[in-house]
Amino acid sequence: MRSENVMFDLILKIANADERIRAVYMNGSRTNPNVTKDKYQDFDIVYVVTDTESFIADKKWIEKFGEIAIVQEPDLNDMITGLYDGEFDFSRRYAWLILFKDGNRIDLSIEIKDEAEKNYGEDKLTILLLDKDNFLPELSPPSDIDYHIKKPTIGEYISYCNEFWWCMQNVAKGIARDELPYAMEMYNVIVRRMLNGMINWYIGTLTDFSVSSGYMGKSYKRYLPNELYNTYEKTFSDSNYNNFWCSVFHACDLFHAVALSVGKHFDFDYRQDEEDNMRDYLKNVREDVFH
Repeated sequence: MRSENVMFDLILKIANADERIRAVYMNGSRTNPNVTKDKYQDFDIVYVVTDTESFIADKKWIEKFGEIAIVQEPDLNDMITGLYDGEFDFSRRYAWLILFKDGNRIDLSIEIKDEAEKNYGEDKLTILLLDKDNFLPELSPPSDIDYHIKKPTIGEYISYCNEFWWCMQNVAKGIARDELPYAMEMYNVIVRRMLNGMINWYIGTLTDFSVSSGYMGKSYKRYLPNELYNTYEKTFSDSNYNNFWCSVFHACDLFHAVALSVGKHFDFDYRQDEEDNMRDYLKNVREDVFH
């Protein structure tokens, strides 16, 4: 794998050699002073260009960065699949996500100057690498403050609790009906979103809401007490229904612990009756007592 210095030299060499590229800036984890550096971090790079059309017309130019394993063009994919409902204007901005065979990855965007003037510095995790025309303003040192966990309102707290327990009955019915895809989707997408949200708030209470828990909770192991993180690991299951049920009840135990703590911290009332009633329901479905 090419080193960080080698990659930066290449990124700037390509930019300096191409008159169409007027500036280069970087954001993402490599600019974050609170992220532990490792070799798998992406290079989140933006080239400010005179136009996008010429770069898009001949996409072979990205091969200058190295031997490519796979490329994703998210803007193009969104247009083709219809996942994004809106107008597509590739004349202002376009992106390639590129994984190289040596293990390095560049998330590369190109944008015209007008777009850069709107976007540059919007993410506080931004560092300027090159400005041929000296048109981009000086920025403060990079900070991840925009990604810090935010305090919940009482409405958010009550809604998360209610959604977690309510959707558990869908998980239980999916298991009882042998509808594994439905049960897993409900559990690992809907229910887990509520669990992760409550965990985030719990971590916030431990850190005075001064940290980020990372994308999709990737820093939970760093911030959760060992006992709670061990329980969180047990909330994941394989396709065996007995194991699935065990994971469900571990999730219930973990949610109870962190939700009570968060509620106590903010003086929010925790609706214990919702939990008690849903735990009874889950046990009854598992034991098949309904006739």
